[in-house]
Amino acid sequence: MELLENLEPLLRAFWYVAIPTSLIFVIQTVMTFVGADAADGLEADFDGDLGETSAPFQLFSLRNLINFLLGFSWTGISFYESISNKTALFLLAIVVGALFVYLFFLIINQVRKLAENNSFKLSNTLNRTADVYLTIPGSKKGKGRILISVNGAFHELDAMTENESIPTGAVVKVVKIDSNNILIVETL
Repeated sequence: MELLENLEPLLRAFWYVAIPTSLIFVIQTVMTFVGADAADGLEADFDGDLGETSAPFQLFSLRNLINFLLGFSWTGISFYESISNKTALFLLAIVVGALFVYLFFLIINQVRKLAENNSFKLSNTLNRTADVYLTIPGSKKGKGRILISVNGAFHELDAMTENESIPTGAVVKVVKIDSNNILIVETL
């Protein structure tokens, strides 16, 4: 690395941080897209147990260190000629490194929102309104069908009523669930 030896010490330090950090970042990115990303990057021998937290984001991780150093070093390299005050340059590099970590935090939060469980549960139909799809005979003498929306998806389910017959097109409310997973409804 004779090319780096002729640089000023601060710029050389930025390059010495940028080159391995960029290489590790590329490896992490490739591993993520290939599916080899087990958790939050490569396992570091560090017990960061800072108490019980329900945070979806671990502040002290190898991935966050790489993100910080990536922003820090490339900002220092990019603005080295533009900013003559080296203290201001160093502070700007620290701020941009912290912004890289924050940006990664925002991206992870958005990705985690995609992983929510929207599986259908019959218990989610309680106290909801529905439209009668097939007439429901009265006094639990037979089953009809209702069309109900749960978590943004429509479901066609069996339903009975303890009262009088309910015609097709009527609006009903689910009041309980029978032991045979049949909804008990009543008119509104």
